[in-house]
Amino acid sequence: MKKPIFYHAGCSVCVSAEHDIINLIGAENVEIVHLADDRNRIQDAEKAGVKSVPALVTPNGNVLHINFGASMEDVKK
Repeated sequence: MKKPIFYHAGCSVCVSAEHDIINLIGAENVEIVHLADDRNRIQDAEKAGVKSVPALVTPNGNVLHINFGASMEDVKK
């Protein structure tokens, strides 16, 4: 089964949401992508429909935007 992907940019809102996601579903059950560290994945996130981070993309392509840490435009700066 394909894992959900959790995209974030490292802000406090994102880190808090990352901890919650890991506590809920387990680190082995989700791919964590820190966009500030892995900038080449920004395009992947945008293609998946991510408009802001933190966001979780489910295996069937749904994008769950969690709180609001940063827009994708801010992440690209």
